[in-house]
Amino acid sequence: MQKIENIILDYGNVIFMIDFAKSQRAFTQLGIANVDEIFAHSGQIQLFDNFDKGLISSVEFRDGIRDLTKNNTLTDDEIDKAWNSLLIGVPIGRHEILLQLKDKYRTFLLSNNNAIHYDYCMQHIQDKYGIKDNSMFFEQTYYSHLMGMRKPNADIFEYVLNKHILDPKKTLFIDDSPQHLRTAETLGIHTALCTKEEPLEFLVEKWNLI
Repeated sequence: MQKIENIILDYGNVIFMIDFAKSQRAFTQLGIANVDEIFAHSGQIQLFDNFDKGLISSVEFRDGIRDLTKNNTLTDDEIDKAWNSLLIGVPIGRHEILLQLKDKYRTFLLSNNNAIHYDYCMQHIQDKYGIKDNSMFFEQTYYSHLMGMRKPNADIFEYVLNKHILDPKKTLFIDDSPQHLRTAETLGIHTALCTKEEPLEFLVEKWNLI
């Protein structure tokens, strides 16, 4: 393996902890019966994909949730609370690791995100850590809803590689979704699966990154 020079990191469950089950339970309580088929770690329906790509607005997304629940009386706040319930936060010490990595590598954030989650996450790190956004931790940050693309599609990876002239053979991609890693691997990028048992701190040590 060639020497790693570039690291692309996912956000959810790599840096900012999330729990899909919490949103699934919250959506079930709102009246969505088949939530596992609609929104899960392994995949989701087009409503969520379109929101991740910024193809629909927050207003249109909330209306989509009302359609799924067949309940037009749901308030924006009730929907946002259920949708944001999966967002846990950034563990203490995680930002320091990002700064250490940035000192040694060209680092990039590549996140499937959406307008509602993005606003919540940025408010969280501002409230807890006094940080406006993630720009200080990376050479560049990329969020799907601002790009019109999302993982696991190859175009979003190709965009980052081409934009920054990154050699895939010298690039490591860290993500918690196997389907995203598989796409990266087809492009020649090295990959590492981030899990509860092997979090970012473990992978940094495993790959001898710092």
